[in-house]
Amino acid sequence: MRFLNRDLNSKTFYLYPMHFSPEIEERLAQLQEKYEAMGQDMVSYLDGLLYADFLTYWDYIHLDTLLSLQSPKTPFPDEEIFIMYHQITELYFKLVLHECKQITAAHPLTAEFFTIRLKRINKYFEALTQSFDIMIDGMDKEQFLKFRMSLLPASGFQSGQYRMIEIYATDFINLVAKDKREELRNAPIDEQFEYIYWKFGATELSTGKKTLTLKQFEKKYAKTFIELGKTSANHNFYALFNQLKSASKSSIELENELKQLDINVNVNWPLVHYKSAVRYLNREPEEIKATGGTNWQKYLPPRFQKRIFYPALWNEQEIDEWGKGWVEKVLKEVR
Repeated sequence: MRFLNRDLNSKTFYLYPMHFSPEIEERLAQLQEKYEAMGQDMVSYLDGLLYADFLTYWDYIHLDTLLSLQSPKTPFPDEEIFIMYHQITELYFKLVLHECKQITAAHPLTAEFFTIRLKRINKYFEALTQSFDIMIDGMDKEQFLKFRMSLLPASGFQSGQYRMIEIYATDFINLVAKDKREELRNAPIDEQFEYIYWKFGATELSTGKKTLTLKQFEKKYAKTFIELGKTSANHNFYALFNQLKSASKSSIELENELKQLDINVNVNWPLVHYKSAVRYLNREPEEIKATGGTNWQKYLPPRFQKRIFYPALWNEQEIDEWGKGWVEKVLKEVR
């Protein structure tokens, strides 16, 4: 085989006899076909590869940029822990959304593909839940109660990615406040959104007015959430599961992973937040408000919200006892 090379100081091309292994010759032939199909000059791309520097780990993951993204608002050292953990959480949520998009875009979707991706999602949530002790015991309580006041009205409540995960996971009606679900079951997404459960966690109990935290959140994300709810009406996880089941293409393993996702997102995740809130905000004789003004005592416990992604996969007793006993257990652990 002869190898084409180019004199950098002229437009002259030379043919040099080269001896390549069959594997390299095969790759070169494939590259030639690829670039010819695009009307491109393969040699130019090979020049680019020749002169490109070797990739480093720190450049590949933009390490210097990543490590510069913590900007505490106070001099309290533990605020940096608080920032980094929330950044890590959002990166995990991005991983989850990456899988959500693959599942909903798969054509045809198989139970095997669905199950594998759900296992990944469950592992991401389990990693987050297991690491949440950082928020429970990993900060000095007095430091937290001081630096948190500089964060107003920002709140973890404002995680847009988390709300998108919920929308991907189930029919939109299952995210509506439980006392409005039957009434709004056949209502359009726009109307259901007005009664989505989390809005009631950031509404002032005494006046019924929306907190600034909620107003900011809706201004930034309401349109995105409603559009995603509409496009996911027939492609959310619950809808896709029911389609597979109707076609006799589901599996017990898929059902189990969906149930595990239900527990991870709607029980374990809010529960560790509740545990953290009790640790830092539970003070006698009066509860301390969360930074966004969220009513965490009513908003976080699973048994109050009765938020269930896949109600058909649970029996009546399991639904009735959803979250029962978990809050009491947490209260005992932190006292």
